[in-house]
Amino acid sequence: MKPSRQSGFRFIVMHRFSDPHFLPGSGLAPEEVYVRALPLMGTPGQAYVERRCVPVEIAEAAGARFDPDFAGRPAVLVAMRDHGDNLTAVHGRYLHATRYQNKMLTVGTGGGAVALLDGWRSEPLILVEGLFDALSLAVCGWASVATIGRPASGLAEVTFDKVVWAAFDAGRSGEANVTTLRDQLPHALVRRLPPPPRCKDWNTALVKRGPAVVTKWLQAQVRAGE
Repeated sequence: MKPSRQSGFRFIVMHRFSDPHFLPGSGLAPEEVYVRALPLMGTPGQAYVERRCVPVEIAEAAGARFDPDFAGRPAVLVAMRDHGDNLTAVHGRYLHATRYQNKMLTVGTGGGAVALLDGWRSEPLILVEGLFDALSLAVCGWASVATIGRPASGLAEVTFDKVVWAAFDAGRSGEANVTTLRDQLPHALVRRLPPPPRCKDWNTALVKRGPAVVTKWLQAQVRAGE
């Protein structure tokens, strides 16, 4: 695991990303990619999110859209934005991927994140890793911010003197990310919020356990940490 630097803030990431600033094969900027994408309803993207137990209405409310040709493959897209709500990148989750293909692609500059519901303004403030982690929490009525494993500019300032719940994946990688986050946010109280037992992430928990069980787990964990 290697730390990244952006705007004076270091945030742990599992890989060193080299996101293209423009969509490969077309040269489109992130804003153009997002605008040309289709509403999710009635597309293969709807079937994909619903297969992962996320109602299409919740996904669309989060700004998810569908691109049938996102650098060659169909994908569910979402905008990544900075604290001024400016679009900095577009993140795509491919509907299909072979063993040798990437499951995701992010196009644009850094510094943004995917904030769902109240996002940065929510109490409690919950950080998750991936888009479907955030969507899964939204299904349960919980706001969160998905970093997509990338540095979010201004995070130290936004979290100053706040409780931050690190709802990262289960296992060693998630625990390592929590430890590093605590080191990098010395003026925030970082608490661990793991997925339910025997679930590697929040979408796995939603699919395996259902929203009622996941909601109960979230409530119990946050209440215990207050």
